[in-house]
Amino acid sequence: MAAYEEFAKEQQAIDQLLFKGYTIAGIQEDLDGATVKFVMGEPTKGVVYLQLLTADARKYVTTLLFSMNS
Repeated sequence: MAAYEEFAKEQQAIDQLLFKGYTIAGIQEDLDGATVKFVMGEPTKGVVYLQLLTADARKYVTTLLFSMNS
């Protein structure tokens, strides 16, 4: 159950940023997981980086990225 709880926590963080108006600007994969760059446009510009450690969260954010661009 611990693996699911970690994924759920990361999924909630992603969903909260998207709900606040951030968009996914990039994903950087490395051996530690993935770092996702979220940006907010006008009028309040902002950048947030989120480190994803679980494979399920990385798949989730990639699916979101493709669904936003189609």
